[in-house]
Amino acid sequence: MKKRINKMDEKVGKVLISKEQIEKRIKELAKQISQDYEGKDLICVIILRGAFMFVTDLAKEISIPAKFDFMATSSYGDSTKSSGVVRIYKDLDMNIEGKDVLIIEDIVDTGRTINYLVKNLKTRNPKSLEVCTLLNKPANRVVNVKIKYVGFVIPPEFVIGYGLDFAEDYRHITEVRVFKED
Repeated sequence: MKKRINKMDEKVGKVLISKEQIEKRIKELAKQISQDYEGKDLICVIILRGAFMFVTDLAKEISIPAKFDFMATSSYGDSTKSSGVVRIYKDLDMNIEGKDVLIIEDIVDTGRTINYLVKNLKTRNPKSLEVCTLLNKPANRVVNVKIKYVGFVIPPEFVIGYGLDFAEDYRHITEVRVFKED
């Protein structure tokens, strides 16, 4: 019997990064973060919603005490292209003044969102501020940004899975895949 392909399946393209590759790289990132922040007062600022899977797995591997807070932003809406307008839907609950802050993001694409967030959070006087992203797409960069921890550098394709979505769909996919537009 032939398997039926539903509309959602037709948009799910090739695997770009496997579940096993993601797991291995997260362990490496967590080890480096743990070494770099040993003895420091680390607050991880997770950018929702796309980074929720990444931070869940990363937090399990970080071997030092760390606090976690969340921000929700968007610059895509229901499009595969960034609008260029960054909106904050949820701000931090913690005070980050005098703390070592690590922004944890799912993907850095044009750089606009992370640039905006870094500028915004610097006004709150953290002791240090760095960025960790699962995926880095430098070919699409419009704004130059410094990223200390990078999981994977990817080509300029729209990707889904492992927390990344298109119009709130496909987050559940366990690997990073290319999204096939119509």
